[in-house]
Amino acid sequence: MLTRSAKGSIVVSGAARHEIAPAPLARVVDTTGAGDLYASGFLYGVTHGRPLAECGRLGSLCAAEIISHIGARPETPLKELAAAAGLG
Repeated sequence: MLTRSAKGSIVVSGAARHEIAPAPLARVVDTTGAGDLYASGFLYGVTHGRPLAECGRLGSLCAAEIISHIGARPETPLKELAAAAGLG
């Protein structure tokens, strides 16, 4: 996986390549923890047997939540965000 900031991310496995769009975001406030939250969302998907493209979307969603406010802890439960995005 390769994160590309505002350009989203790319997930590659063998010959498969998935370009993941960034999750919708009103504004960037603080990027602290963005990479960690992307990784946590991605790995959650992997450990729950989700397709790689969906894992990337989960990572993107988690990263977008964390950069929308000050601090490295989610303000909105990630489970709720995933469910609202059709990923939960």
